[in-house]
Amino acid sequence: MKTMILDAQIYQQFDADHSRDVPAEAYGGWQTVPVTLPVEHTALVSMHTWYGGAIGEFPGWDRCVEYRPRSYQIMERYFPSLLGAARAAGMPVVHVVGGGNYYKHRPGYQKAVALAGPPPAPPAGAPANSLLDEARKIRARHTFPGEPNQADVTAGFKVLDFGREAMPVGDEYCCEDAHQLNAVCRHLDCSHLVYVGFAINWCLLMSPGGMLDMSRLGYTCSAIRECVTAVECKESARNELHKAEGLWRTALSFGFVFRVDPFIQSLRAARAG
Repeated sequence: MKTMILDAQIYQQFDADHSRDVPAEAYGGWQTVPVTLPVEHTALVSMHTWYGGAIGEFPGWDRCVEYRPRSYQIMERYFPSLLGAARAAGMPVVHVVGGGNYYKHRPGYQKAVALAGPPPAPPAGAPANSLLDEARKIRARHTFPGEPNQADVTAGFKVLDFGREAMPVGDEYCCEDAHQLNAVCRHLDCSHLVYVGFAINWCLLMSPGGMLDMSRLGYTCSAIRECVTAVECKESARNELHKAEGLWRTALSFGFVFRVDPFIQSLRAARAG
């Protein structure tokens, strides 16, 4: 079995010191621990790695999703080397998709559907009523994406595709929910999922096939620090505080946080060994 031996970051959420003004400031915080990953039983999960037109092509989308330029820069800078190293070492690369129909013609999606079979029927949800519908409309107008931006967001999703650097190769699996991703990972015998993509505190966390879904099924869910970004707010954006929070959550609740260069180097060493 090929293995990767590398350092991982975890977060020590103890011991609070209640003699301090801020007890949590005594926590150990970020720590580095050595881990060994079996290459064939670890999947690199590329999630919502979207290209939705050039920056400036749909200005309303850029105005409400400010991380779009960062996501393009991350894919361009890191994905060719990272995905290339994973493929060369024999680590499964699995794509988690959504947001449109850009993936449904791909053989990897057809394979995932055939492997997983039909999803279980969801339970009945909240009952509909006119006041609830109006509340949703108010939120859409005043929170996200905002009425002036909606047309551009809709137009952008019509051209949605994988980012060039994140395109599936051959028949790599493309999964649109946890039902499919679980079936694929069981088929591949993978129990550790290392996520890259967008965004660490939103889609990678909460969307179908994200860390919440998969951790509840028993998977270890990790992330690569340089290969994610976050949905930021006005107060957090300058210092990317929500990315920091998302990585903290990952290390505390789901798995480990890796650095991209050591991860790539470990893949290359595993291949050579």
